Formats: sequence, structure tokens, C-alpha cells
Amino acid sequence: MNIEQLYTGCLAQGAYYIESEGEVAIIDPLREVQTYIDKAKADNATVKYIFETHFHADFVSGHVTLSEKTGAPIIFGPNANPSFDAIIATDGQEFKIGKLSIIVLHTPGHTMESTTYLLKDESSKNHAIFSGDTLFLGDVGRPDLAQKAADMTQEDLAGLLYDSLRTKIMPLADDVIVYPAHGAGSACGKNMMKETVDTLGNQKKMNYALRADMTKQEFIEEVTDGLAPPPKYFPLNVKMNKEGYESIDTVLEKGNRALNPTEFEVAANETSAIILDVRHQSEFIKQHIPRSIFIGLKGGFAPWVGALIADVKQPILLVVDEGSEEEAITRLSRVGFDNTLGYLKGGIKAWVEAGKETDSMESISADEFKARLEASDIPVFDVRKEGEFAASHINNAHFTPLSQLNNHLAEFPDNETFYVHCAGGYRSVIAASILKSRGIHNLIDVAGGFGAIKKAGIPVTDEVCPSTLK
Repeated sequence: MNIEQLYTGCLAQGAYYIESEGEVAIIDPLREVQTYIDKAKADNATVKYIFETHFHADFVSGHVTLSEKTGAPIIFGPNANPSFDAIIATDGQEFKIGKLSIIVLHTPGHTMESTTYLLKDESSKNHAIFSGDTLFLGDVGRPDLAQKAADMTQEDLAGLLYDSLRTKIMPLADDVIVYPAHGAGSACGKNMMKETVDTLGNQKKMNYALRADMTKQEFIEEVTDGLAPPPKYFPLNVKMNKEGYESIDTVLEKGNRALNPTEFEVAANETSAIILDVRHQSEFIKQHIPRSIFIGLKGGFAPWVGALIADVKQPILLVVDEGSEEEAITRLSRVGFDNTLGYLKGGIKAWVEAGKETDSMESISADEFKARLEASDIPVFDVRKEGEFAASHINNAHFTPLSQLNNHLAEFPDNETFYVHCAGGYRSVIAASILKSRGIHNLIDVAGGFGAIKKAGIPVTDEVCPSTLK
């Protein structure tokens, strides 16, 4: 028996490769599927089944392409109704992988079709569950994302989730291994652990949602409390996962086009494409194309693209470091952004040499920021998440979370310089680039973010333990 978790940090997503006796099952594959095909070939094995735990909202799964390339059938749990051929399994149905068995446990609540897959070893002993978004480590899936009937509320779904956990998962033995679909950083939950594998017994001890004495009403209240609005691209990814999509090979072929500065400028003007600069924030600060948006590859790239650009059909032109073109296009496609039109050949250097206009951004150290704070009362805008801000922030700072920045545009001063910071310097530059693209230029970025701010000795509110925050 060979079980591998293939974890993608920028999506906080776990796909799974299970092999026995030359037969392979893949659970929740990523959009680019060659890795799974190569692994099976190296094991002299054949992909027999592709299991999907549900219609994912936060990324485009590779199930359709992997099935096309291997001939393996796609399996969903009960209630799924995809537009393509798939096996819609029944609750309790068994699938054989070599000497192993995979049992379908229908666990609705996160979505109506959500399914957990129970793996039995060669001796038919329960070995592991692949819990999708039903059970995370430290949390459970949020019940407000499902494409549900109009008469079902998130409270109704939370109630279903309570029943699923207590009738299908919690009765399993404590030594059963839990392999979830996501870890800390995913927007599919709110309290996930940084670990990506655990035992069910440990989760029963420390996961708030698995408390033995918890009533259904208590569960519903706790699971639905403090849910941030889901990113706007989520329903669009669900649609792609349910109805199908273009092959990643086609997306790469279309997007991996080198455009000289003139061609790039013409394409931007003719298509209303967003110019997306994915270099490091320090390079963007020094010099960038006017009105371009920064979301760096070396950060939470794909989720921030999804949250801030939202429309997966939006045309995109890329400014990238040489050699990163395919990576950028691939990572965009993971969250359904397939309309990349090309990239700037030669990067910013070529743009400058062609005599094209550039812009820059003022950024100061935390020490300089401290001196300015002490000299006068200056406006400060904190673009971190709600929990980060609530835990500790600069006195009198304005809370303008990056994910909701467009809802706060009226709060930024028109003719007074203001300062923007995040936790480490990545999100503040994203925010500043968006503001500048909206014509708001009277801003200064604080390099190093809140970490540098505290190190510089700038007064902040007393820290509150995140576990005590609602």
C-alpha cells in the first residue's frame, strides 16, 4: 500500500495518490495532471479511479483532464449531477484498488454531494479517511458555499454536517488517519491547523466541532459564527468543476505568448485586459507599468487573484520574471483564470528600452514610519484580515481588509498622504497597486508590515489570543 499526499501550499490543498498491486486511485487532483500520470508510470501502475469529494469552489480540479488522458472513470458521491460522464456512487458502495477497498461515506453539509472516502487496508481494517471539506484538522467545512435549493439555509446545511460527522465519521476508531482536502490558509474553513495529517482520535480531542457533548444547535451556532464572505470566484470554479473546462495544455498554449512592448500595449488597449505583475513586490515598487496590478507569485498568488479579480473570464496580460511564464499561467488556471493572452517579452527592461511610461511606489522602513507617526497624526490603513487586526493593531489605524478593499475606497483621503501596511509587506503592495489603478496615488507603503512595525517599537494595542476571538 502506497499513500502519498501531494500538497500545494499556495492553495493549501491536498490531493492524494493511492497505489496497490499496480492499481491507482487519485483523490481531488490538481488541474495539471501530468504528475499523477508520471507517478503511476514510475510505479508500473494504472490509474483505475478518480475520486472527487465534492464540487470544489476554491480551485479547478483535474478530474476531467485526468479521465480524458487515462480513461479512468470519475467518481462522485450521492447527489452529484455533473455535465460529463461519471459514476455517481451510492452511500456505502465499495471500490477495489489492488488489495485495498475504498468505501463511499456520504457526508452532506459542506455541500449536498460532499463525500468522505474510507480506505480499508489489505486485512479490511479501517486505515484512513479522505475527508474532503467535510472534516479539516481543527475545523470543518463552511456550510455556506453549496449550490443548494432556495429553501435551504446555511443553518440547515450545518445541521446536516453535524449529523454526517456524528453518524459517519466520529464512530470510526481513534487510530484512523485523517487526510483532509485543505489546511491552514484555505478560505474553505476558518480555524484550520498548519498540520496536514492527523489521527481521528486527536481530532476528537481538540477539534471544536467534534466535541462529544456538543448539541446540534451549539454546533450550528459555532460553525456559522464569524464566516467571512466567500471569494466571488468560488461559484465560477464550482461551475467549471461541474460542467467541465479546457485542457491545461490548451490554456498554456494560448497564454504562453511572448509579446514585445508594442504588441503588449496594443493587446492591453484592444482587449481591456488587466496587466498583472507577478514579480517580487520590491521590484514592483521600484518600477512598473502604470495601472498594472501587483499579485506576486511568491505569496498567496492564486487565492488573491481569485478574490480580487473575481471574473475567471477576465483577459490577463502578464509581467513576469524570465522563466516564470508557464508557472504563472498554470497557477492562474488552478483557480479557473484561463484567459491569459500573453506576457511582456523582456519584462520591464524591454518596456523601458522601448520608451514606454513607467510608474513607481513610495515605500518606507518601519523606523522612518515611526518617526513620522511621532511627528504628526498621520492616517494609517491596515489591510490584514479581521482576526489579525483584532489580535493587535496600531492605535487609531483604519481597518480596510484587502479582500474587501473595493468596499472601502471612499474611506481613503483625497488630498492627504496616507500609509498602508499588512503583516509582512506582500498584501500592502497588492492593496497599493489596486488603489493606484483607481487613481489614488497619495499613499506610502510601510515595508515589512506589522512584523517590522512591532520590531521598531511603534505602540500597538494589547495582543489578544486568536483562540479567544469570535
